[in-house]
Amino acid sequence: MQNHTNWLEQISSDVGNYIAGFVDGEGSFNISLRKREDHSLGWDIDPSFNISQRDRVILAFHKKIFGCGTLRERRDGVVYFEVRNLSMLKERVIPFFERFQFRSAAKKRNFTIFKKIINVLSAAPFSKEILRQVVDLRETLNEGHGRKRKYEARHVFYGKSSETLRQTRLLSDTGKEGSEMIKSDLMGDHEPEKTGIPIESELT
Repeated sequence: MQNHTNWLEQISSDVGNYIAGFVDGEGSFNISLRKREDHSLGWDIDPSFNISQRDRVILAFHKKIFGCGTLRERRDGVVYFEVRNLSMLKERVIPFFERFQFRSAAKKRNFTIFKKIINVLSAAPFSKEILRQVVDLRETLNEGHGRKRKYEARHVFYGKSSETLRQTRLLSDTGKEGSEMIKSDLMGDHEPEKTGIPIESELT
């Protein structure tokens, strides 16, 4: 068994802070949803930490420091350093950025959400409840202009986003008027809510 604590202690402050600063600007934490016909729940969850650059040497340095992950290159010359293994995300990536912290508020927030998701995935076998928790957390990850995703929460939860489902449940308690609105929505009179969450790109 690898001693991940000892590994982290051996990283000097200047190297750790350099990597944290680099990732603050160039890295990302992502959660992809993948349709799985062979899975009982119909979905798989693919967490990843990645950095993209055209300088392969810099990314090879990151890979060496983390002691895990892969390097791959696109046809246009962009190189990716990726860590997708759940154990390595939990035992290497998360502890690294707990010690060497980000400066930007956005990256701190995304890291906190990503860490919660990794903890949920690591705590128990994959189940419908785990899927729901992860998808709900994923709704708040990487918010901002230009986000797109191939699969949103509404694709997982009965064709609706989890927020729409919550609003529907609230409406059901408001009496006849609310009931008629729910009926209309279920009949397809209202368009499903757009959550503005990004697509599963090569980064995820």
